[in-house]
Amino acid sequence: MALVVAEKEGTHGLLLVVTDSKIIGTLFEEKKKQLDLRSPFYQGKERSKEEIKQLIVTARDIVFTGKEAVALGVELDLVDPQKILYVQNVPHAQVALG
Repeated sequence: MALVVAEKEGTHGLLLVVTDSKIIGTLFEEKKKQLDLRSPFYQGKERSKEEIKQLIVTARDIVFTGKEAVALGVELDLVDPQKILYVQNVPHAQVALG
């Protein structure tokens, strides 16, 4: 599992952007929905699952994009499988923790 994590400091705390590394740099469009993974927003450092779990403890909000990233969110009981958005079969979920 290769996941990239971007850490963003927001006004309300830490935002983590967790993305499957293999889809970064790609644009997905379906009807009026779009995931633009070419954006610098998604670029960060490759992290292990254990490192991500440690970062999540300090996060206020998390964005999961890609099959592996969203699966991790579901595994950690952060993402409700019923609330996953799909764009060209790429799953995307957002979580507010605070």
